[in-house]
Amino acid sequence: MPYIKPENRKKYDEVLKELVSILKTLPPEEVDGELNYILTKMLKEIYPLRYFHINKAIGVLECAKLEFYRRVAAPYEDIKIKESGDV
Repeated sequence: MPYIKPENRKKYDEVLKELVSILKTLPPEEVDGELNYILTKMLKEIYPLRYFHINKAIGVLECAKLEFYRRVAAPYEDIKIKESGDV
């Protein structure tokens, strides 16, 4: 994952806080669709309509998915294995 320096994160803090706050007010069954809309809208605005850029955007999504799994899902699974035993 291409980590960004802490000083470069600050410019996103307020807008991300607001966005997360809005998403947290939604019923659970609406969050996925709205988050998908936000991500798709951002990617369409950022990447020009060419195969090269579409491929890059999909790569960003795939890496974000893998990073979320590595940072969130895998540690959660480790906790559950300790609680319930392995398969």
